[in-house]
Amino acid sequence: MDFSLSEEQKMIQQTVRRFVDRELMPLESEVLQSEGKYPTGIEPELYHTLQVKARDLGFWGINTPEEYGGANLGAVMTALIVMEMGRTLVPFTFGGAADNILYHGNEQQKAEYLIPTIEGTRKSCFALTEPGAGSDPSAIRTTAVKDGKHWVINGQKVFITGGNEADFAMVFAVTDRSKPPQNGGVTCFLVDRSMGWTSRPVPTMGGWSPAELFFENVRVPEDHILGEVGQGFSLGMQWIGQGRWLIASRCVGTAERLLQMAVDYSRQRVTFGQPIADRQAIQWMLADSATEIQATKWLAFHAAWKADQGLDNRHEASMAKLYGSNMANRVVDRVMQIHGGMGYTREMPIERWYRDLRVTRIYEGTDEIQHFIIARALLKGYVKIGAWD
Repeated sequence: MDFSLSEEQKMIQQTVRRFVDRELMPLESEVLQSEGKYPTGIEPELYHTLQVKARDLGFWGINTPEEYGGANLGAVMTALIVMEMGRTLVPFTFGGAADNILYHGNEQQKAEYLIPTIEGTRKSCFALTEPGAGSDPSAIRTTAVKDGKHWVINGQKVFITGGNEADFAMVFAVTDRSKPPQNGGVTCFLVDRSMGWTSRPVPTMGGWSPAELFFENVRVPEDHILGEVGQGFSLGMQWIGQGRWLIASRCVGTAERLLQMAVDYSRQRVTFGQPIADRQAIQWMLADSATEIQATKWLAFHAAWKADQGLDNRHEASMAKLYGSNMANRVVDRVMQIHGGMGYTREMPIERWYRDLRVTRIYEGTDEIQHFIIARALLKGYVKIGAWD
């Protein structure tokens, strides 16, 4: 059992870390000052320039198949990269990627949607969540009714990441009310903004600005169905499942950065003639944080490893997401406490992370949903306690 990184993995990790340190961290003050001004947190031209720099370093389509020009580094390497990217609050992502379910498109759809998304000339969004269908996606009410060679979509979506900037959406709508959504009732459509849907920002407590989408008699050609009629729910679950262990991975990187800030500050801050690092209360907060970060790291890597092996990782992904998101919220709270009043000010990124990290316990399946998934796997015997993979 070898827990060490290969030479290639070390090289990639160090390259990403240098990119984060040199290119992204210096922009954090700008991101804090311009909160809500730009969808990506920084000026769009600068964001594009950074993606070009990253591409020159070889970071383009890190998990995109080689046939589409990607590096196809795999799930474990992706987790490692996401951990490094989590060390900065600049919401930057490498280019050359597309939503995993777009690969289910036919050749025409790949040419019209998948390849342009990979190349960065088109922007997508995943439109499943509704005001009454968040943790329970089977409760969606948006409908699509067949009318000749078109489907007419009516409904509303909410909390859609990238929905304000996207020029097309992967929209999930009920196409057969006689069937359960999980078994033939829901279909996924590729819907261009030019077909008539609109969006507006949803204000949140953090830097994340999702969208609300509106569909009023939006006519979509029948050849814009992604996959097959009635198979949309399974596509949606594929999209959601991948995000859970990636959220845990990002939480690891953010928590490591926060912990380092706390270690450095506790050594410098002096009270009653001693650095607060000498206080047992501070030491326990540092020790608990380090232990929980390490636990999350291996939970995330295990879920990623199972993905690379082609194994079912839903149980592991849910555990990583549940523990990791709560871990990050505990760590940022401790780090703010260690910094005292300074941590509460906007001169430091701690308060921003305090707000941003709260949503990790909600999106891609709430804590309560993760508890349900984990317990169900145990109670139904899908997972054998004490068994090795």
